[in-house]
Amino acid sequence: MSKVILVIEDQEDNRRIMHDLLTSKGYEVIEEVDGLDGVKAAETCRPDLILMDIQLPGIDGYEATRRIKANPETGKIPIIVVTSYALSGDDVKAFEAGCDAYVAKPFSPRKLLAKIREYLS
Repeated sequence: MSKVILVIEDQEDNRRIMHDLLTSKGYEVIEEVDGLDGVKAAETCRPDLILMDIQLPGIDGYEATRRIKANPETGKIPIIVVTSYALSGDDVKAFEAGCDAYVAKPFSPRKLLAKIREYLS
């Protein structure tokens, strides 16, 4: 059975890139475009891993991460923040919110896949 990855990303081009990359490696992909719908999808679908953007409509990726991690049903799902927020301190904010890993955009597909495998193995 393939692993399920929830991609929470509001930019269509970025979602398409991640979808194509992940499905080409055999992952099942669920996509959401805003933070609140991402939290709801995490609760209902229980993915094996979440790829989270930070700048999202509604609630941002920091708050979505906090809500997912605060819920006992979803709190153990690994969250990898994939964001263009790459200024000094942005990674600290992401880790303080509860993310497990941080990948800056633009990302290397090879490095992102390695990080995903690290959390799914």
